[in-house]
Amino acid sequence: MSTPALELTGIEMHYGFVRALDGIDIHVQPGEVVGLLGDNGAGKSTLLKVMSGAHRPSQGTIRVRGEEQSFHAPSDAADAGIQMVYQDLSLVEPQDIATNLNLGQETLRRGPLGWLGFVDRKAMRRSSEKELDRLGVRTAPMTRPVEMLSGGQRQVVALARSAIRVNGESQGILLLDEPTAALGYEQTKNVESLIRRMADQGIAIVVVTHDLPLCFEVTDRLVILNRGKKVADLPTAGADRDHVVGWITGSRASMFETAGA
Repeated sequence: MSTPALELTGIEMHYGFVRALDGIDIHVQPGEVVGLLGDNGAGKSTLLKVMSGAHRPSQGTIRVRGEEQSFHAPSDAADAGIQMVYQDLSLVEPQDIATNLNLGQETLRRGPLGWLGFVDRKAMRRSSEKELDRLGVRTAPMTRPVEMLSGGQRQVVALARSAIRVNGESQGILLLDEPTAALGYEQTKNVESLIRRMADQGIAIVVVTHDLPLCFEVTDRLVILNRGKKVADLPTAGADRDHVVGWITGSRASMFETAGA
């Protein structure tokens, strides 16, 4: 097996006497989509925050492309090639698509105007169109303000921005929190297609969702948490949906307990 793009081992997260995460092991390979499932309070969001650098684990190790990391802030995770797409998308509504795709990485104009911080909007639009073509994304014109986009189009812009940011990283990593929440059928299908295209380009993706049809449509592997513990880790292909629901709700015993019995 190749070196995982992201690997967490023995992750614990304690809040006083509460163990939000209890000895979690999880990894994702380059080009793999892993669905992280669990009921409310299972530990999904906490684990995602550990991966993204928003939370420091009480115990355990994090490795990115085989190298041990210690994240003190989300910026540390970003420097390691990890990008997080939150449910609120973190888009600047009045600004156009090109500006949002280049947030924090603006292209400055040449000469004295660049020294003064003036951005080159035409260059950003050209580069944005090129990157979207690479991802196979079709959206509104680059000059359209994000506030005029549909929910699905906004989600695509947020996903594409993160994909562009990890494009320069070998085996980049995307963390997606409920990427199809509140989207209609066609919008969901567009997002599903984009997730698979990003994975086909070698990006490792972790998807946290309550949407089982989405998981079975786009993921390669399912990792299921229940009360802070990993209770299942299995390929999506051939997975029994009733078993998956049982692990999520706690009505089915952990596959690891069964294996050790």
